[in-house]
Amino acid sequence: MLNPQINDFMAEWSAQWATLKQGASAQDRRAHFESVATNMALPAPQDVDQSAQHWIESEAGRLRVRVFRYTGADAGANTGAQDCLIYAHGGAFMQGSPETHADITARIASWNKQTVVSVDYALCPEHVFPAAFNQMCDVALWCRENAAQLGIDPARIAIGGDSAGGNLAAAAALAMKDFGFLGQLLVYPCTEFDLTRPSMIENAEAPLLQTKGMPMVNRMLVGGAENEHLLATDPRVAPYVAADHSGLASAFIAVAQYDPLRDSGLVYGEKLRAAGVAVEIDEGAGLIHGYLRAMEYCDASQAKLRAMCAWLAAL
Repeated sequence: MLNPQINDFMAEWSAQWATLKQGASAQDRRAHFESVATNMALPAPQDVDQSAQHWIESEAGRLRVRVFRYTGADAGANTGAQDCLIYAHGGAFMQGSPETHADITARIASWNKQTVVSVDYALCPEHVFPAAFNQMCDVALWCRENAAQLGIDPARIAIGGDSAGGNLAAAAALAMKDFGFLGQLLVYPCTEFDLTRPSMIENAEAPLLQTKGMPMVNRMLVGGAENEHLLATDPRVAPYVAADHSGLASAFIAVAQYDPLRDSGLVYGEKLRAAGVAVEIDEGAGLIHGYLRAMEYCDASQAKLRAMCAWLAAL
């Protein structure tokens, strides 16, 4: 049964998106998402400095990261070397930014008294796979190399993200197994592209995310129909299909009951456990894809983010 508090969130979310013009391009949707996120933003935590931005040179193109750093009265208790979470926002690989997801990243920084590095990775259709994947890997290396400047402990870097960002985080954690990530936080992630999963069928018309546009988005991600085979063969775009998942960092995988991507997260959790990786699953009973955006309306949404923070802190 759908959490009734989600309905209030969806009413406002739908009203905000109803003003998007018919036939909008990916660029139009991107700009509109920024506007919606601004209109629905929560008050920023007062104990987090989110003013710092850095530009990173990458073979996949120059990219920006925005830093959310805890600055509370006890921020210097650990001599300033905070835990770090590298975070990739969601948005179907074609929209979203550190700004659209600041409600989430700022609260992780505040509640966990840590630093979050939010990645403004390259978006489709201008930049297709593997651009964003390569950038995520480059950001991880940059964070370790610049740990002193960032005020983070280079031995305590976790990686995470939601939806498309969960895909990028999982893929980077897999490709950079020897990096020694502290953990991987995967929030309603896309780990493979099988549209026949039960959750794809059951939740085809679910709130916020539907399956009808997925084939187009998936083709856009890999640069066209001629590259669709990558969705089922290349672990850099579909980490589920990797031959070996052993040795990966422990994972927290949060899914949602009424999400087409639910099973994509669950099967990945099964794969990791079978490979001996410590995995915690939150099945998100009564919730939908993107539920962290509903924290102002839904008590369970905020409780889930607090559980994620507790898991990160326990690492």
